[in-house]
Amino acid sequence: MYNIRTFQVIPSIPESLLRLKELAYNIYWFWNQDALDLFRRLDIELWEKTRHNPVLMLGTIKQETLEARSRDDGFLSHMERVLKRFDDYMANKTSWYKKQPVEKDITIAYFSAEYGMAECLPIYSGGLGVLSGDHLKSASDLGIPLVAVGLLYQQGYFRQYLNADGWQQEQYPENDFYNLPLTLMLNENGSPIIIEAGLPGRVLKAQIWKVQVGRVPLYLMDSNIPQNQNKWDRDITGQLYGGGTEMRICQEILLGIGGVRVLQALGIKPDVFHINEGHSAFLCLERMRMLIEEKGLTFLEAYEATMVSNIFTTHTPVPAGIDIFSLELMDKYFGNYYSRLKISRDDFLGLGRKDSGNHEEPFNMAVLALGLSGRVNGVSRLHSEVSRKMWMSIYPDVPVQDIPISSLTNGIHNPSWISRDMAGLFDRYIGPRWRTEPIDQEIWDRGDNIPGEELWRTHERRRERLVAFARKRLRQQLERRGASRHELEQAEEVLDPEAFTIGFARRFATYKRATLILKDPLRLEKILSNKDRPVQIIIAGKAHPQDTAGKKFIQQIVHQARHEPFRNHIVFIEDYDMEVAHYMVTGSDIWLNTPRRPLEASGTSGMKAALNGCINVSTLDGWWCEGYERDTGWAIGCGENYDDHNYQDDIEASALYDLLEGEIIPLFYERGRSGMPHKWVNMMKNSMRKLIPRFNTNRMVSEYASRFYFPSADFSYRLREKDYDKARDLSAWKARIREHWYEIKVEHVHANTSAEIKVGKELNVQARIHLGALTPEDIKLDIYYGPLDIKAQIASGIAIPMDNVEELSKNVYLFSGFIPCMSSGRHGFVLRLLPYHEDLCNPYAMNLIMWI
Repeated sequence: MYNIRTFQVIPSIPESLLRLKELAYNIYWFWNQDALDLFRRLDIELWEKTRHNPVLMLGTIKQETLEARSRDDGFLSHMERVLKRFDDYMANKTSWYKKQPVEKDITIAYFSAEYGMAECLPIYSGGLGVLSGDHLKSASDLGIPLVAVGLLYQQGYFRQYLNADGWQQEQYPENDFYNLPLTLMLNENGSPIIIEAGLPGRVLKAQIWKVQVGRVPLYLMDSNIPQNQNKWDRDITGQLYGGGTEMRICQEILLGIGGVRVLQALGIKPDVFHINEGHSAFLCLERMRMLIEEKGLTFLEAYEATMVSNIFTTHTPVPAGIDIFSLELMDKYFGNYYSRLKISRDDFLGLGRKDSGNHEEPFNMAVLALGLSGRVNGVSRLHSEVSRKMWMSIYPDVPVQDIPISSLTNGIHNPSWISRDMAGLFDRYIGPRWRTEPIDQEIWDRGDNIPGEELWRTHERRRERLVAFARKRLRQQLERRGASRHELEQAEEVLDPEAFTIGFARRFATYKRATLILKDPLRLEKILSNKDRPVQIIIAGKAHPQDTAGKKFIQQIVHQARHEPFRNHIVFIEDYDMEVAHYMVTGSDIWLNTPRRPLEASGTSGMKAALNGCINVSTLDGWWCEGYERDTGWAIGCGENYDDHNYQDDIEASALYDLLEGEIIPLFYERGRSGMPHKWVNMMKNSMRKLIPRFNTNRMVSEYASRFYFPSADFSYRLREKDYDKARDLSAWKARIREHWYEIKVEHVHANTSAEIKVGKELNVQARIHLGALTPEDIKLDIYYGPLDIKAQIASGIAIPMDNVEELSKNVYLFSGFIPCMSSGRHGFVLRLLPYHEDLCNPYAMNLIMWI
C-alpha cells in the first residue's frame, strides 16, 4: 500500500564491550555455561524477558546499563575469560577431526527440515529438530568440517496454550529475524544473495540467513521476500509442518533443490550429503541434474557419481509417518524436471515407488532417499530391525538381516543438556575432560568419586527448582485463562519440592501413550495420596495441530489433574520447549517413557535425564533396549509386541503400577540416618556411569564420520577423478552386467553333507558355474550358512566368500570355500551370487541376486 523505505537500527555498544555482539551471534554461548552467565550478568531480568536471546537483549538494554558494565572491572574480567575460551575453541587446533587419518580435507553438507539449538530460535517441533541441533554442536566440538542447510520459518512451530476446558490451542507468533542470532548473507554489492527454484509457471526465490553454531555454519532459506509476488510462495517458509500436502511438497522442493543451490551460490562444494529424514531427499535429484547439464553425464552416470556420497538417516518406524505425494502433484511440480534428468516420466516416478512397475503407486520420499543413497541407517538397533522389515519389498530375495540399513544410535550434546549444578559436580570430581571426551569410559568410572551426599543434595536442588518453575508456569497459565484469586493462590501450593517426582515430556503422538499412567485412576490415587511416601507427576508436551487424538490425551490429563485427590499431585506445563525440557530432565527423579513397542525410533529425552542423574523407567523400545540394565533403571514389560492394543495397555499399565508400588517408590524412600537414599544414589551413579559415555552426540557424530562420511568421501573422490571417468566406467559395467546376468548357469554344487561333521572341522563346498560373457572378477560367490530354525530356514545367516580355483573350460569356473563348523546341531547352507565391482558401494542396489 505504501512505498516503505527500510533502515536498520543497531545497538550502540561501548568499544570495550563490542565483542559481546560477536559472541551473541554464535550459538556457542548456549552450551558454554560461563558465556551464559556473562549474558545473565549483563541484565538478569532482561535475559529472562527476552527468552534468553542475547541479540534482542543487546538491542533493548538500557544504554546506561551498557555504560556501567563497560566500567565494571569484574564484568570485563569475566568477559575476557569467556572470549579467551571462545577464541581458543574457534581456532580448532586440537580437535578430534585433526587427529583422524583423512587424506584430503572434506566438507559434509547436512540437511534437515528443523533445528533445535536454543529456545530463542523456535524453528523446531521436537526430537528430530533437537537431534539436528545437537548434531551440529557436536560436529563443531569435534572440528568436523560440516555445513548445514534448512528453512527459516517466519512463525516456526506453534506456541501452545490450553483453553478453560483443557483443549489445546495454537498461536503462531512472528519471528523477528533481525533480533535473532541470524546474519543475512549478502553479495559483493551488499544485496541479499538470492537462490531460485522452479515452481509451476513461476520461479520461487529465497534469501539466505546464517546461524553460526560454534564452528559450524547453518544456512537457512527464507521465501518471505518481496521478489515473490505470490503470497503462497512467501508462505512456503511460514510454518514448520504447516499447511497441507501441496505446501509440504513446496517446502521440500525448496529444502532439497533450493538447498543444493544455496551451497552452490556460496561457493561451497560438499563431498558428502547427509539427508536427515526424507524431507530433503529431492537434493539427490538436483545433484544429478547439475552433473547432467554441466558435465554432460547421462542419468545413470550421474546416479553413480552422486549416490555413493548421499547418506540417508531414517527416523520413521511406520509408513504413515513418511511424506507421500500424489502423481498429480508430482506432475504439477516436476513435469518440467523429468526431461532435465534425461529420463521418462515413468522412470522418474519409479524412483519414488516401492514397485517401480506399479503405475498407480504414489511418490514416496523415503523410497527416493533409499534408492539414491549409498548408505542408510536407522537411529537405534531396534529401529534398524524395524526399518529392514518395513522396506524388505524394495530388496526382493535379500534376507531381512542383510537389507542394507545399518544401525547408528542417537545421542545428546551433553553440555547443552546438563544442569549448571551437575556440571560443577563433574568438574570437581571427574575433571573437565567430560566435556571434550565424553566417550571415554574411564572418565565416567570416576563418578564413584562423587560423594553420595553431594550428588543427592545437587539433585534435590534441581527438583526444588523444577517445582518452583512448574508453580510459576501454572500460575501464568491460570492468569491467562482469567482464573480466580483462589485458583491462583492454590497454584502456589501444588507439588512438593521433597516428594518423589515423575517426569513425562514429549510429543503427544498417540503411540507414546501419555495417559498410560492414568489407566487405573483408583490405583494411581492410592500411589499419589500416600502421605508417608508422596508422589507427584509433571507432564508437558504438544500434540500436532491436526492430531485430535493427541489433543484428547492432553485434555484427559488436565481434567484429571483438576480433581481431588490429583489436584496437587499432577501438573501439566503448557508450551513444551527446550527450556521446559531442561527444567524437567534436570529435576525429575524418574523419567517415564511409555511408547508402544516398536514405534519409538530412538527417543533422546531419557538420555538427557540420565545425564542429570534422573533414572529411566520405560518400555523396551528405541534407545532403551540398548541402555537398560537392571542397575541403570527399570523396564516396563519384557519387550513384548501385542496385536491387541487395549490388552497391551492393560498389561503394561499394571506392570508400571507394580514397579512403582513394589520397587521404585520404596527404594526412593529407603533412607539412612542422614536422610539420603543410599541405594537410590547408587543406581543414579550406575546409570550415569554406563549411559552417559554411550548415548552422546560426540560418539554419534564421530561414528557417522568414521563409518559414513570418510568412506563416502573416498568413494566420491574416486568416481570424480578425470572428469568422472570412473563414474562413467561403473555405469557401463552395470549395463554389461545387466545384459549378461541371466546367462549365468550353475552346472553343479558339491558338498559332503551326508556324513556327520564334528565340531571344529570344516565342510568343503565346491561349485561349477558357467558365467557366459562375464568373468569371475564381475561376481561375488558366497556360502551363506547358519543353524536352521523350526521351519528349516537359515535363521541368522553368515556369508563366507568362495574362491575362484580354476577355469575348467571356456567360461566355466570352479569355486571353492569352507564352512567352519563351530557348534553342533542342524545347519544348512545355500550359495549366493551377487555382482561385484570395487566401486560398488551397495551390492544389493542392482536387484540382481541369485540363490543356488
